[in-house]
Amino acid sequence: MNKIRVAILGQGRSGRDIHGYNLKSLTDKYEIVAVADPLEDRQVRAREEFGCDVFGCYKELFAIKDKIDLVVNATPSHFHVPVTLNLLKNGFNVLSEKPFARTVAEIDEMIAVSKELDVLLAVFQQSRFNPAFVEAKRIIDSGVLGDIIQISMRVNGFARRWDWQTVQDFTAGSLYNTGPHPVDQALRFLDHDGMPDVKCYLRCVNTYGDAEDYVKLIITAPDKPVIDIEIASCCAYPENWLNVYAQKGGLKSDGNSIQYKYYKPEESTLKELILTPLKKDDGTPSYCTESKPLVWHEESWEMPDDTLNNMNVFEISTIGLYNMLYKVIREGGELTITPQQVRQQIAVMEEAHRQCPLPKTVKVK
Repeated sequence: MNKIRVAILGQGRSGRDIHGYNLKSLTDKYEIVAVADPLEDRQVRAREEFGCDVFGCYKELFAIKDKIDLVVNATPSHFHVPVTLNLLKNGFNVLSEKPFARTVAEIDEMIAVSKELDVLLAVFQQSRFNPAFVEAKRIIDSGVLGDIIQISMRVNGFARRWDWQTVQDFTAGSLYNTGPHPVDQALRFLDHDGMPDVKCYLRCVNTYGDAEDYVKLIITAPDKPVIDIEIASCCAYPENWLNVYAQKGGLKSDGNSIQYKYYKPEESTLKELILTPLKKDDGTPSYCTESKPLVWHEESWEMPDDTLNNMNVFEISTIGLYNMLYKVIREGGELTITPQQVRQQIAVMEEAHRQCPLPKTVKVK
């Protein structure tokens, strides 16, 4: 098999623990040939773990461009745009970590450069391949639940944080850091090409920086469901990841399993609007209640054991993205997750920050 030769920029939790670890399990399709990280201890570790060339600066890769098929940009968030642009301008195919950018204008510039130079620009939105998300979308799209009224998504817990991911100047905060996963999924549920209506509330609660750790984001569009996204580090009693309100029933998921139920209108008694007071058979007042309970059809889905194969959901999603990317680079396939789709996500986030500007209290030198 014609392996894709990969260079990884950054050996932090993303570059090493996500990209490096999972690419090592795809040795039939990928080969890590280089790693760039300014920290010497990370260079030493990368050489030992991946058996690849190591560099202190990503620009040193320019000299071995003909030995690299794909560069994974897993640098800190505020470097995603400038580093990706530089790589594209030097003719590299790039897979950028999330967040893709801070603004739509930055994305437009990257897309324009990639098209002009005919190089690949991809975004690491691996949660699109989460099996529970894929199955939930299949159920919703099947129509069995009827019209979808509201979709609630929760990424909640209780935690304090004090690293660089809490500082606005580093393109940090819960919306840019965690948000790309549920917002990307939400926009697929919404299935709307234009800019949706956005309402957002941001707060700093337990963070030691100046970026938000509480997000309430509501998005919708004409004739589309209301999507309620919550990302909170101050929730001591977390709820289900997904809860779908629908015309004929509903769905809930914890991310590893799905339960849903629905009724079939043809199995229920047809009703007509009554404007006079309702009463029981004995003439006393009556509440508006089904005389015969609705017949519920209940179904469930569990993550298949053969899908897990000793991997967690995050790893499964990452492998799914890299398998897709292999087909794009080596077999002429199409990107499942396009920069244009992620542009819509960043437009939502940009509008959220416009509505809820937070004071910058941390000065980065």
